This record gives sequence, C-alpha cells and structure tokens, in this order.
Amino acid sequence: MQDWLTMTAAALGRGIEAGEIGPAALTRCYLNAIDAHPLKDRIYTQVTHDRALAEAEAAQARADLGLRRSPLDGVPVSWKDLFDSAGTATESGSDLLKGRVPEQDAAVLRNATLLGAVCLGKTHMSELAFSGLGFNPIKETPPCVNDQEAAPGGSSSGAAASVAFGLAAAGIGSDTGGSVRIPSAWNDLVGLKTTSGRITLEGVVPLCLKFDTIGPLARSVEDAGLLLGLLEGTAGPDLRNPGSLKGCRFADLQNVAQNDLDPKVSAAHRDTLQRLKDAGAKIVPLEVPELEEAMALSPILYTTEAYGLWKDVIEATPDLMYAEILERFRTGAQFSGPDYVAAWAKLEQCRMAWDQTVAGFDAVLSPVSPILPPNLQRLQSDHDYYVQSNLLALRNTRIGNLMGLCALSLPTGTPSCGLQVLGLPDCEEALLRTGAAIEMALA
Repeated sequence: MQDWLTMTAAALGRGIEAGEIGPAALTRCYLNAIDAHPLKDRIYTQVTHDRALAEAEAAQARADLGLRRSPLDGVPVSWKDLFDSAGTATESGSDLLKGRVPEQDAAVLRNATLLGAVCLGKTHMSELAFSGLGFNPIKETPPCVNDQEAAPGGSSSGAAASVAFGLAAAGIGSDTGGSVRIPSAWNDLVGLKTTSGRITLEGVVPLCLKFDTIGPLARSVEDAGLLLGLLEGTAGPDLRNPGSLKGCRFADLQNVAQNDLDPKVSAAHRDTLQRLKDAGAKIVPLEVPELEEAMALSPILYTTEAYGLWKDVIEATPDLMYAEILERFRTGAQFSGPDYVAAWAKLEQCRMAWDQTVAGFDAVLSPVSPILPPNLQRLQSDHDYYVQSNLLALRNTRIGNLMGLCALSLPTGTPSCGLQVLGLPDCEEALLRTGAAIEMALA
C-alpha cells in the first residue's frame, strides 16, 4: 500500500479498474499518510476526511459493479484553497477572506466529483494567488521537496507539496502568471497551464480574470491529460502511446527567457535540449522581438485588474495583508483606464506577431524558471531579494499567459529545473501528446 503514495494517478486508476486497488482503502491510505505527516499543516488548510471517505465508498460501489465513471474514478486529489467547496472554508490564502464558507462547489470540483475523483481537502497557497514564490507568512508556507529552507513555488504551493510529498495522487491549482508551472518545476512535477477561457472559472476566487486559468499538478503527462478531462467533465485525451520525437521541430526561445539564468538552470536546459536532439527532435534558436514589449506591459495588465477586483476588500482592512502582497496590489492604482485599454490593444498586436513567428514549430521551449527556489529566511528579511526573486520566478512562465497559450512544465531530472513547453492557444491535446513524447525522451 505504501507504493500507492508514489504511483501516478493513471496507474492508480488502472489498478482500481483491474480490481487490484480498492478506492476506499486507497483513500484511507492517503488520509492516514496526511494525518501522520509532520508537515501536513503547512500543506493542507483543511483535510476533508468525511467527504473523502464518502466519495471513496461510492467509488468502491461503482467499481464493484463495473460502473466506473472515468479513468480516475476513486483516485484522491487535493484542491487549492481558491476553489469553492461546499461547507468548507475557502480563503484564498488570505485573512481578508477568513471564515468564508461557500454553499456550493466550484464548477470544476463538481465536474471532477461527478466523474469520481475523491476530494482530500484544500491546500495552502500564496495570498490571493499574487506571488510566484509560494511564501505566505499570513497563513502557512508549504515546503519545497528539494530544499525545505527554500520557497516551494507559487501560488499553487500546497498543491505541489501535496503531490511531491506523497499526500495526494494529484493536485488542482490555478495559473495566472505561472502559478501551476513554477511549483511544479521546483518540486519536480508535471504542471499544465490551460488556455485562458477553456475551463470555467465559476466558483474560483479570482485574481485577474483575463489571465486566470485552472490546471493540474501531477506525476506524469498522462495524469495531466486525464485531470484535464476531469476538470472539463470529459474523459480526457488518451496519451498511452505518444509516439517519438523524430521529425518534431522545436524553437528554443532566446530573448527574455534565457537572460540571467542560474548556472544550474542553464546547464540543465542545455542537457535537456541535447537529449531531445538525441531522440530525433530538431531544435532551432528563436527570438521574438515583440516579447520584450509584451513583458513591459505586465505591471499595467496584471496589477490594474487585480487591484480593481480587490480594492474595496483590501482597503477596508489592509493591515490583514502581508506587506509585500499589499504593495503589489496597490501598484494597480498608478495606472489609468486609458493606460489599461492601450496596453491590452498593444498586447493583442504582440500576440499576433508571436503566432506568426512560431507557426512552423511543434512547440516553443524554455526553462520554466531562470532561478532556483530562493531562501525563505532571506525572503522574510530582505525586501529587494523578495521583489527580485518574485519577478524572476514569474518571468518565463508569464510569457505563456501574456501570449494566451497553453503550456507544460516537465521535470528534467535536475532537481527544481523544469522545462517549459509552450503550445498554441486551445491546443492542449496536441501539447500533451508532444509533452508525453518529451517525457519519454527525458526518462
């Protein structure tokens, strides 16, 4: 049973299908592991024992009757603390929302529950999802699996930790500027950022509605595809036979994405590209000049919308917030309505230029993050270090959000050094197939 805590979600689902794993026993195994773990309170905000066991018993009955609803029916999953869950506090990592208990589940949680996923509970996150570091002195800061004195990546920090520490078969998070991919990379997981607008945000506490997306953090690309299906209420793509990389043509993004790389990140990226070449892929260095212009628009686009959504709540009790997050939100007050509209018009032009430049490639590659997980103690005491670390952590992943893409984070074999694979908008299935082939080449 201990092996269950490290198996992929897909493998657990196949075990249930074959009658080798019972959903009830599997869920009890995970709940016992959570309850016994010394870091559980830094990972989970709440563990929903009663709900999980009831859902597992129902999944067990369906399995016994041969009536399973999906490949992941009976598999235990964690949920970031910004997804509404009926009767369970959903506070988005902030004391501003302390005691907020929704009456019904978010749409994606309903979809997953209807298809048989077992809800283990809610996981910690960056305050109001507005940081790529996962450092949250207001609530809790989850651990990084590779360095417990370092930041775990955010904002889906607890989602990543729940999977990396064997306390969930998969985690569901959100990604506005990199919040699925950064914690996935720093904890050696697979993370999928979906295209903006593809998955409903009903019942999800917002940050920036034009950029907010939902996605899974998992142990394999196959898992990510099946979890995408759960979120959408479908079966998800079949990725069991992804094919090879022979004939694939990838762009290695040069400008922006490869500036100021940590030497370990740079070495891991070079090694990863070489392994992809050895597997038959052709890799072409690529620069997209418009990218610098798009990146410069980020402060206007993100902080204006975030502050616009949260201004009244924040300013009613600003002392409840961590000062660094409060300062970042308040930056949005500096920009006017015309500034915001003009920035979006310019971003659309940059997106068209990107689409034209990358049209001949199967995917665009870069390191997920140019830095390794920063030190938690220094983040707490050094303002400049916090600001610089947060900006660098989000820099490469934000490319995917600004350009309106879907994207994957894949482990490379070097701890906390993930590979970012950028696909085309609304082409998650093609991206996942490519990602599965890359995963095989890097195994």
